[in-house]
Amino acid sequence: MNYTHIIFDIDGTLLDTEYAVLHSLQKTIRQVTGADMACEQLIFALGIPGEEALKQLSIPDIPQTHKLWIRYLNELHDTVRLFDGIEPVLDTLSRHGLHLGIVTSQRRFHYQGDLGSHPIARHFQTVVCSDDTKEHKPFPEPLLYYQKQAGAAPEQMLYVGDSKYDMACAEAAHVDFALAGWGSRGRVDASCVLHTPADLLKKAGCPA
Repeated sequence: MNYTHIIFDIDGTLLDTEYAVLHSLQKTIRQVTGADMACEQLIFALGIPGEEALKQLSIPDIPQTHKLWIRYLNELHDTVRLFDGIEPVLDTLSRHGLHLGIVTSQRRFHYQGDLGSHPIARHFQTVVCSDDTKEHKPFPEPLLYYQKQAGAAPEQMLYVGDSKYDMACAEAAHVDFALAGWGSRGRVDASCVLHTPADLLKKAGCPA
């Protein structure tokens, strides 16, 4: 398959944010409800908008609780890092003329603070955040919106993500999906698994 657009999720795909997301959510729940939940119980929150995760947890005041979660998340910003091998892969894909994009469940302000100021942001020509669509992953609308913004056909696109929500979004949008195995850590069963970021070069048809 000759792809012209490679689209990435952020959390668990480009950035290792798992520790920060889960521990800040754990602290938020303890503060708001008094309940102690193990991080393993909160893994479902990876890959969906924060408000949706809080809704699934039956949190009563979602807007205020989400603000608290973001505050605790920002306190753990130093634990967030780029996955090993991502930067050279993005350099190679860009050098071969591929259109690189982002489809994330992060809100725009979170993206700007998390990745927008990072040097790798220069590679991404089209960025779709949760603010841009009414429906979010696992529904297809984020990738359909990307298609409209970037002028891409589904068969030209490959979406790289780490969660079942990413995979379902791609399938619903009729877009090929590749699992970021370095971020999913065996939690998702996909037909195409990339074990390292460098594996994406072969999938995209780019020599290293």
